[in-house]
Amino acid sequence: MKFKNTFVALIIMAMASGCAIITDEYQANQRKVIAYLLEDLPLPDDAKIIKVPTVLLGTGEAISGRIIMESGFSPAENLIFYGTETLSTGWQLMSSKVGEEVTLVYEKSGRFATIYISPRNTAAGFFAGDYGSDIDISVVHPDAIAVQNPYEDLNYNALPELP
Repeated sequence: MKFKNTFVALIIMAMASGCAIITDEYQANQRKVIAYLLEDLPLPDDAKIIKVPTVLLGTGEAISGRIIMESGFSPAENLIFYGTETLSTGWQLMSSKVGEEVTLVYEKSGRFATIYISPRNTAAGFFAGDYGSDIDISVVHPDAIAVQNPYEDLNYNALPELP
């Protein structure tokens, strides 16, 4: 019985460590792609990219997309990071809203980057008295929206009835 419990524990540890290796490799590869596509927009070193809602389209100056990350730093610490790091890369702050949640809008070469930072409460943070951040970055290229009203010529009578 003791052998069986030890064996099960070893299997579980192997599976968990395998997931960590895959996750770390994903993070490294994803950071390389994002660094290539958004080389001029700084990202916090500790931020982990969330796989599913992250979408990037285009290359170089014609990039549009959304990056979702988790950071161990508080929204205030990430606000300071973006306030100092974006200036050195040529992004200009166009608008900001600072409170419990932070919204920053930057512009560079006709591109707009909206950075939304919100507190991420964790069990460890509850006991330690701090918390991390969820960071949502949307970048839009000026040519991303060619038609301002794509529904202008929509034939409403041809649409199916909703139940």
